[in-house]
Amino acid sequence: MLKTKPDHQFTEVVGMPNFPEMEKKMLETWYSSGLVDKYLTRNNNSEKNFYFQDGPITANNPMGVHHAWGRSYKDLWQRYHNLKGYKQRFQNGFDCQGLWVEVEVEKELGFRSKKDIETYGVAKFVDQCKQRVLKFSAIQTEQSKRLGYFMNWDNSYFTMSDENNYTIWHFLQVCWKKGWIYKGHETVPWCPRCETAISQHEMLTEDYKESTHKSIYLELPIIGRDREFLLVWTTTPWTIPGNIAVAVSTELEYSLVQGEDENKFWVAKDRVNALFTGKLAVIKTVKGRELVGLKYTSPFDHLPAVKKVKDNTPADKFHLVIATDEKILPISTTEGTGLVHTAVSAGTEDFALGRKYGLPLIPLIADNADYLDGLGEFSGQNAKKHPEVILDYLSSQDKNGNDCVFLIENYTHRYPACWRCKTELVWKVADEWYISMDKIDPDDEKGRTLRQKMVDVAKKINWMPEFGLDRELDWLKNMHDWLISKKNRYWGLALPIWVCESCHEFEVIGSQEELEKRAVTGWSEFKGHSPHKPYIDEVKVKCKCGGVMSRIPDVGNPWLDAGIVTYSTLIDPQTKKVSYLTDKKYWKEWFPANFITESFPGQFKNWFYSLIAMSTVLEDTAPFQKVLGFASMLGEDGRAMHKSWGNSIEFNEAADKIGVDVMRWTFARHNPERNLLFGYKLTDEVRRQFHMTLWNSYKFFINYAILDHWEPSIETHKVPTTLDLWILHRLDQTVIETTRSLDHFRADGAAIAIESFVHDLSTWYIRRSRDRIGPNSPDGDDKAACYHTLRTIFDVLSRILAPINPFISDYIYQNITGE
Repeated sequence: MLKTKPDHQFTEVVGMPNFPEMEKKMLETWYSSGLVDKYLTRNNNSEKNFYFQDGPITANNPMGVHHAWGRSYKDLWQRYHNLKGYKQRFQNGFDCQGLWVEVEVEKELGFRSKKDIETYGVAKFVDQCKQRVLKFSAIQTEQSKRLGYFMNWDNSYFTMSDENNYTIWHFLQVCWKKGWIYKGHETVPWCPRCETAISQHEMLTEDYKESTHKSIYLELPIIGRDREFLLVWTTTPWTIPGNIAVAVSTELEYSLVQGEDENKFWVAKDRVNALFTGKLAVIKTVKGRELVGLKYTSPFDHLPAVKKVKDNTPADKFHLVIATDEKILPISTTEGTGLVHTAVSAGTEDFALGRKYGLPLIPLIADNADYLDGLGEFSGQNAKKHPEVILDYLSSQDKNGNDCVFLIENYTHRYPACWRCKTELVWKVADEWYISMDKIDPDDEKGRTLRQKMVDVAKKINWMPEFGLDRELDWLKNMHDWLISKKNRYWGLALPIWVCESCHEFEVIGSQEELEKRAVTGWSEFKGHSPHKPYIDEVKVKCKCGGVMSRIPDVGNPWLDAGIVTYSTLIDPQTKKVSYLTDKKYWKEWFPANFITESFPGQFKNWFYSLIAMSTVLEDTAPFQKVLGFASMLGEDGRAMHKSWGNSIEFNEAADKIGVDVMRWTFARHNPERNLLFGYKLTDEVRRQFHMTLWNSYKFFINYAILDHWEPSIETHKVPTTLDLWILHRLDQTVIETTRSLDHFRADGAAIAIESFVHDLSTWYIRRSRDRIGPNSPDGDDKAACYHTLRTIFDVLSRILAPINPFISDYIYQNITGE
């Protein structure tokens, strides 16, 4: 007989439940009764661990329904392993530092640029950022509780903590000792509004927006040839003053074409018909290699900054045709001219080609994208806000008889924007700090580079779905060195890089203790503060040469913050210190994480990458064993969710309107490999087909049992009918399938199996058992057998439902058992 509290009486079930209100009452009961604490500690004496590592949610705004998807998964598998008797840590994480917080605080304060921050005061601004994190972490905590997410909310980790920051210092010092940290001077994607570099990790597909810009087909006269031009095409006319070379493909065929006037143009043979209309003559066609070495002039050669570079550059390194490297800059014959304008200072591929050929660069723009001094009438004008200044100048030159413009037209393409403030990016030369991916690890017996070691580590992880490994390996294969610095920003990890003012060598400090020991000035000003700007910048240390070393002003890439958490968050409960940085005993008890889950898009570049990178450096091992990736949530209209489009849904709104169990079931039953089109039409269908079917079946049993005065203690001696045996067999099958699916981290398999059973219960079993129970049916063993069967079904159902739908399952369980 199933366990039931003595003298328990069923409570009547209403016909049209208000799920959101029921959930709120259940939530209050859970926390007031101490049930949550019992849940968190029930397996503390277990000898088996399940370590789920939470990927920190950015504590910057209230949750949306897209956050609820991932957090439902996280709670689901923690609940499931709790039921299976595993000891767990139940630690939530909050991501705290970086542009996402800074930009929102700037909006609150009405700031328009970093100058406003410095006028306001860096210390006050940093404190405002911290206060915003604390505010929204508290809001997200309450929202997560409303979701039914059981965690030890008093033990959440914050990536702004000393423990997290100093563990990253240790990691960076290990990289430095291996010779992997260096200062690079190269062209980087740059946000002119935030005035900082945007790393490869931060340039996500969704941050490329369809934009329309003016493109130009520019005529560059070849030196020593009468009215003969290179015809180049660019969609970024603002970069033309920085032109150094024109790239061609040595194996492509190029034609010299004359139109209706006397001008002759070199273009790719395959582009002739697309570019020229009317009468034309193809004078000759040659391979691109025959164009290499041709010299030309630019309409901006008169500018002082251009003249300065030209005067200090060998003739064979300035304004010439070069052979492209197809691995760096493959040349298209489907658009453009086949001749590529190359501005070494204003493009990633341009810079790489320039480095290969030893070409100079012409610095063009300041941090805010204003043209620099030395660029004549353009100096001080903003390259992105006023791109027309270049086109207007070229058009005026053209009208004055200086052939420049072949064609100006609108061009629509996908162009990157800052992931945080949505400003279109530019490319500029900057000094940034990197971790090398391709230097050999001096401590590795196999002589591998960090990139090679990370590939080996990634292959040891169980990726769900399997294509996740291919995507991660593709990213590892093609990514640049890891850009770890953020110039001109304030709220973030203080990079522990100190540079000598005398010999200019640099060192990486690995701990707070080391910094205190080596400090020569500024320690008293810093003591008692977290390792953040501005106080950390007061500390000077002594260099080996005898000089004084100062910290670089940069903060760190925020993915350092999240990537270290499998090391920094395992705090020894006895010493209250980061276990990995002390005796590692507690860390070894839990590491590596058994499981993580996050949305796949973007995380290959970001959290998965940084977790693997940092663990590879520190221990040459995987930081987690299994990862479940899920796709993106879109609106029901199939578009990305945006407030401005009217298709985004806040979590609180959805929780109050449909209830979280309906949300959680919608997430669970969905194939995680596919994008989820979320909206109220979908959830209403889920509610109608599953939750109302379940509820009406449950109502049928409870209310008839009350009318019949049936109690679970009533014995039956009649053998169950074939129908009873069939439904109980279906129940057993459902338990097996649900368990199998959840063991393999397939919530959709479990949900669909339960849905199928509830359909059979309602459509077949209950429909054919209506005459067996109720006050109008005869008392006896058959009635009792039916009631016992239904009682068994709802007891078991409430248990297998619990990881996915904790509210309705507990509501049913309490009424069934009285517990």
